[in-house]
Amino acid sequence: MRENIHPAYPTAKVHCACGATWVTRSTHGDLQLDICSNCHPFFTGKQKLLDTQGRIDRFKRKYANSPARPEKPKKEAAPKAAAKKSDKPAKEKKPKAEKKTDKEPAAKA
Repeated sequence: MRENIHPAYPTAKVHCACGATWVTRSTHGDLQLDICSNCHPFFTGKQKLLDTQGRIDRFKRKYANSPARPEKPKKEAAPKAAAKKSDKPAKEKKPKAEKKTDKEPAAKA
């Protein structure tokens, strides 16, 4: 095998935006993360919104004074028909032709 073909694999510090820090190994050096297993909703079970550009606030300001939609009247349930689409009589299945398993001997002339 060839020697000296593998990259260096030193220890690296990983820093998350939530403040969590741990040490691992990496070929790229130190890492900066936006979200990790300590703050990700899948692992924590909590909803946490990361609003780095103010998009949620901008949305709330835009639609804060919008007029409320008028409520639509609810439709009354139609009475259920006693019979479904099966008003037609069911078609009878034709019996399949039986196959002969015994071969008749050939007639001699």
